Amino acid sequence: MLHIVTDGAGDMPPGWEQEYDIHVIPINIHFGEKTYLQGVDLSNEDFYRLVDESGVIPKTSQPSPHQFKEFYERIAKVGDTILSLHITSKLSGTLDSAIAAARDLAGKFNIVTFDSASGSAGQGMMCREARLMDRAGAGIEKIVKRMEAIRDTSAIVLALDTLEYARMSGRVKTLQAALASVLNVKPIVILQEGVLNMAEKIRTRRASIDRVVEIIKEQFGDTLLNMAVVHARDPEAGQSMLKLVRGQFNIKDLIMTDLSISVAANLGPGTVGLVAYPVEQV
Repeated sequence: MLHIVTDGAGDMPPGWEQEYDIHVIPINIHFGEKTYLQGVDLSNEDFYRLVDESGVIPKTSQPSPHQFKEFYERIAKVGDTILSLHITSKLSGTLDSAIAAARDLAGKFNIVTFDSASGSAGQGMMCREARLMDRAGAGIEKIVKRMEAIRDTSAIVLALDTLEYARMSGRVKTLQAALASVLNVKPIVILQEGVLNMAEKIRTRRASIDRVVEIIKEQFGDTLLNMAVVHARDPEAGQSMLKLVRGQFNIKDLIMTDLSISVAANLGPGTVGLVAYPVEQV
């Protein structure tokens, strides 16, 4: 039996965890002296409420090897295969924790760890495709090869509404230069080779959303895509993005999902963007 595990930095529409049998190990969220587990004892709305009330942006940390080990042992039986697919290792130590746990459990399970070089809906869509392949009879080697192809061809482009969260997190490269030169900008952030880079500085919110769509169009043209619209506490912006992409792209599957706490804590509310990758041509 194949178990699919991802972490709380991966975003999926409601119901996907159950429909595609995807296990999510939660990220640790630290508010002062208190630690919460994302999605277990802290919802997205609880997170934003605490930020609003305290004026403090929390720290996030990856699950420990011990947390991974307990998680694997809870979901799997001896001899099972686990595909453990995680946020880009260049922004988080989550994959390292998974690898350490897998090493400890090597004689018990067949644990295949995978660096998505991605995050957000990129992870979620990978997990869904892996499960669909598994249900169609594909083995783990073929599934991993397809995950590698998605990793190599996917794009994540985001428009930030506020610079404050990204400034405090330090996760976006080249951001300090932007802050030093222009205060009132709407940065376009692109995940490239597993790292978030500020690609452009746009003056207005509307123009930044339009530019996200243009960048994806420039990369993929009329290629058949699976696509996700992602947003952080801004469903109206998400709906606007959905309207923009319908009719402009050749889309097989189009979803919309909230950005997880672990992503929003670094990029801030109001962030909106697109995740896309080419559909496999059979």
